[in-house]
Amino acid sequence: MSPQALIEHALAETPPGRPVWIALSGGLDSSLLLTLTIRAAHDQARPVYALHVNHGLQASAGEFERHCQVLCSRLGVPLFIERVAVATGRGLGWEGAAREARYAAFAKRVPAGDVLWLAQHRKDQAETFLLAALRGSGIRGLAAMPGARVWQGRYLVRPWLDVPREELETEAVRRGLVWVEDPSNVDVGLDRNFLRHQVLPLLESRWPTAEASLAQTATWAGEADALLAELASHDLSLAGGEPGCLPLSCLASLSLPRQRLLIRHCCEHLELTMPPASRLATLIGQLEARRDARVHVNWIGGEARVWRGRLYLQVPTEDLPNDWQRQWDGRTVLQTPAGQLAMVLEKESGGDASLILRPRRGGECLHLPRRGRRDLKRLLQEYGVPPWQRARLLVVWHGDQVVAVLGEELPGGGITNAGWRLFPAKARSSIGNRPHVDTPPPAQDH
Repeated sequence: MSPQALIEHALAETPPGRPVWIALSGGLDSSLLLTLTIRAAHDQARPVYALHVNHGLQASAGEFERHCQVLCSRLGVPLFIERVAVATGRGLGWEGAAREARYAAFAKRVPAGDVLWLAQHRKDQAETFLLAALRGSGIRGLAAMPGARVWQGRYLVRPWLDVPREELETEAVRRGLVWVEDPSNVDVGLDRNFLRHQVLPLLESRWPTAEASLAQTATWAGEADALLAELASHDLSLAGGEPGCLPLSCLASLSLPRQRLLIRHCCEHLELTMPPASRLATLIGQLEARRDARVHVNWIGGEARVWRGRLYLQVPTEDLPNDWQRQWDGRTVLQTPAGQLAMVLEKESGGDASLILRPRRGGECLHLPRRGRRDLKRLLQEYGVPPWQRARLLVVWHGDQVVAVLGEELPGGGITNAGWRLFPAKARSSIGNRPHVDTPPPAQDH
């Protein structure tokens, strides 16, 4: 199909009632994508918005932004500009850091449920495949860029992923389109440019269909990745269906490749950064540690811990500052080092309460209905709260007495003393003055 026909097809697949956003850099590909989309969208009365991300990394950044403003003004398209700061100090490199900043801008501006179109083409796909192969990536990386996927609640679509770049250039010239050339595109010190200007031409001099073949291989890798995702989903279901908490016995029943696959699948579900191969190998190597071993493997954007025969995958956590404390009236929504506190804690007898929030320091006790005085440490063990989560719980004091311990890890958001009740702040009006019901903790897991 022609570039125009592919756009019309993609537009027909777009959820009804949703606008189409175009990621507009100002180069040939995205300028043509916006121009042809406007033509197709006009016939369907579909709103189109353009989004330009100014990375501010080179002197020509302003020229790109001005070009986008002129083009959108001529086409009658609303243009949104996001100026970002590219942080290169985290081992991502210039290209990786710019991509991360760009996608953060997409997430900030494009509402969930909307569609964002990207102008990548077949040459981009072949280059991405080669970069992934040279980095030793697995099937997910070799699958390169999908034609369409759901990303953070948004639909990312690449209508031209199978189109040769030369075809797009011919179409742009035929239409008299004006675009801006990025001067960094000729810098062969950048990996993608090195592949584009030196490696791919050399490959095509020997194998004329190299670009198409590499892109096709990426498509087959994408199909294989989809099948592996089905297998991992099946294994997760057998393991209980909780991606953040996997029984070690279930993991041990799987082959080593399936263990790696399941852990990566769970990290994706939890929106954690994928663990590097070396960290994943370290983690799997420690899964057979003795029962009381403190297994803790972390990486940028994620961590894994083992406790009571289960593997916990989560965002890295830190203990609350030992000297932190905050006054609280039991009603006001507060920001705390453990996150937002949106609960109501009040006396069953009514009246105002002056409360103090502090971290656990050891030795605290609660007086529970029908159970009497209970040591908080043993109580948290009974509730099955892992040790690292206990360090982030908020202990509520009323004078010299502990009246509650709060945390999302606890049933209902916390445990209260006899004579006190706790409920979500937004539920206060509907709960009224209902009596306190104490839910006994589960039996202790020895």
